[in-house]
Amino acid sequence: MSFTVHRNECLTVFVEDLTHDGSGVAKVEGYPLFIPGALPGEEVKIQVGKTLKNYGFARLLNVIKASPDRVKPPCHVFSECGGCQMQHLSYEAQLVQKRKTVRDALDRIGKLPDVPVHPVKGMANPWRYRNKSQIPFGERDGEVVSGFYKSRTHDIVDTDVCLIQSHEADDLMTMLKYELHALGIDAYDEKTHLGMLRHLIVRKGHATGELMVILVTRKKKFTQQDEAIKLIKRFAPDVTSIMQNVNTEKTNVIFGDETILLYGKPVIVDSIGNIDFEISARSFYQVNPVQTEVLYRQALDYAQLTGSETVIDAYCGIGTISLFIAQKAKEVYGVEIVPQAIEDAKRNAELNGITNTYFEAGAAEVVIPKWYKDGKRFDVLVVDPPRKGCDEELLKTILEYKPKRVVYVSCNPATLARDLRILEDGGYRTQEVQPVDMFPHSSHVECCAFLELSK
Repeated sequence: MSFTVHRNECLTVFVEDLTHDGSGVAKVEGYPLFIPGALPGEEVKIQVGKTLKNYGFARLLNVIKASPDRVKPPCHVFSECGGCQMQHLSYEAQLVQKRKTVRDALDRIGKLPDVPVHPVKGMANPWRYRNKSQIPFGERDGEVVSGFYKSRTHDIVDTDVCLIQSHEADDLMTMLKYELHALGIDAYDEKTHLGMLRHLIVRKGHATGELMVILVTRKKKFTQQDEAIKLIKRFAPDVTSIMQNVNTEKTNVIFGDETILLYGKPVIVDSIGNIDFEISARSFYQVNPVQTEVLYRQALDYAQLTGSETVIDAYCGIGTISLFIAQKAKEVYGVEIVPQAIEDAKRNAELNGITNTYFEAGAAEVVIPKWYKDGKRFDVLVVDPPRKGCDEELLKTILEYKPKRVVYVSCNPATLARDLRILEDGGYRTQEVQPVDMFPHSSHVECCAFLELSK
């Protein structure tokens, strides 16, 4: 196989587009090259790296003609860290690009060129928005390092500041880094499976200010426990909860199976709109609370509830969408395959005095048909699946029982477009899609789609 470009070759190219992960796309005689750091409309000099049959990768050497949307990234480790992909693009241009990502997916994958895609709903202040930080610790040349991983690696980019996480997470990350050795605690080494502290997790209630600190350790025995608690309380005097999670496995999965309360309460509380949620160490909870409310209000608007409808919330998690929607519905039935999440959902309903919800653990494609067989009838189905999209059997279930309206919340435009095509072929019509920027400065975009059953 001969290529029009060759490894290590230096070229000057014009950048046409961005990929879903924020890399620039240039074509040499039709052969696509993906170039991290390059922006559409730019003329750049590159060095070709890996070449595959249908595409290749290149390194950006310098920008000859810059895009008017290029900005200087405020983060000093942006070029190394894999957390953000688009800090070099103005925020206004990020929103335009994310809308284009959704539009392209609907056109190319869903074959839905006539479905309106609205401008992305962005943030007034797109910084310091994360309410959860997962910070790996390690050692390099005898010194403790902490920060975030380089893109597609487990090499830690050492930093004291992350501009999208809370100030409290910054402070605790930096404090632990410089105090660990004084405490007599070693940072974990993934290669040798030695050392104690694997990760620091910081969760903050946006509305309440409550703070949870989780130390993920390799062993349960933690002789410096009292000293560590005192240190955390000194740097975060209002801390609500300090937890230890034990992960003894040689794995890159963050959490182990056992979680122990070291200080305070086992949960913190946050609010979305006027609904309170208890968040435990391992609860799934959207990381951008400001935009979560924007997204959920959009889902509520699309559900078109009058108070007489019965609603299914598939993949309901800890009940965030369910409880939000329950304020306007007659009844909401939530299903989730993770039993602990269902227990959290029930507890959150009780916390808010909401009595018109019912939650059941199990696979949606199994539980929903059972509800129908039990005589239940549903007007609206809300679905918020993981990145892989809806399970094929769940889509078949929707098409079999045909609720009048479907509200599809998605974190992946590609699988959203695929599933919308299947639902369209089964008799639904996608009325519109509203993207929401849940993750500023990354390439990710959340969507809310509204479908109605054809008459």
